Amino acid sequence: MKKILFFLLFIPATLFAQTAAGLFDAGNVFYKEGRYEEAIRSYQQILSQDQESSEVYFNIGNCYYQLNKVAPAIYNYEKSLLLNPSHSAAKDNLNFANRLALDTIDTLPITVFQKINSKYLLQLSYNTWGLIAILFSCCFVWFFLRFYFAESPFKKRSYFIASLFTFLFCVSSLGVAYQQYSEKKTRIEAIVFEEKTEVQNAPTKNSEIVFTLHEGTKVQVLDVVDSWKKIKLADGKTGWMPASHVKEL
Repeated sequence: MKKILFFLLFIPATLFAQTAAGLFDAGNVFYKEGRYEEAIRSYQQILSQDQESSEVYFNIGNCYYQLNKVAPAIYNYEKSLLLNPSHSAAKDNLNFANRLALDTIDTLPITVFQKINSKYLLQLSYNTWGLIAILFSCCFVWFFLRFYFAESPFKKRSYFIASLFTFLFCVSSLGVAYQQYSEKKTRIEAIVFEEKTEVQNAPTKNSEIVFTLHEGTKVQVLDVVDSWKKIKLADGKTGWMPASHVKEL
């Protein structure tokens, strides 16, 4: 009976996987034929089945880029990089798409640690850093046991130093994983989808306009009041804009 139940559960899962794979292949065929809107529909059907992947978002971004739709292209490249920060092709294509955006936002000066964090640490997701921390913890236990049972002073000293370093690496990796996880949960970013939108100094229609943004600009969402969102740019400027004009990542 257990074998029959397993077989019955296995069939839908297999068919589901084949359906997602078939849609992905169909989308690739449509893309090669230049039928970008049909390709997008195929890829989005995969997402509707809760089958998110970096490659699916990357391909959707490519389709929108070919259609000269800046905001959707940037949005999907960003989504691809959220799932796989080391996706080099998504990074390159995002740079190309950002050149099509009209707004040029100067970033605020960053510290040395922020540069290291952006250039190296953020290349891996917090899940990967968590796995690295587990690996170093296993190495620490192994070296510590070798230190405990070693007989010669030289081996004891060597294993103790090795266990100390692996422990420090474990704690550091865990710290990076926690920092990235906390930032991901608290930091909300979005892409402007409106062709042109006015950012105001208060969440009301008659408030003063402080600056204007165009589609494709990336913003940080700080607060939400009714149908308004308070946003912040990379240069530190803040303001309120209609919530429907941005799409959160």
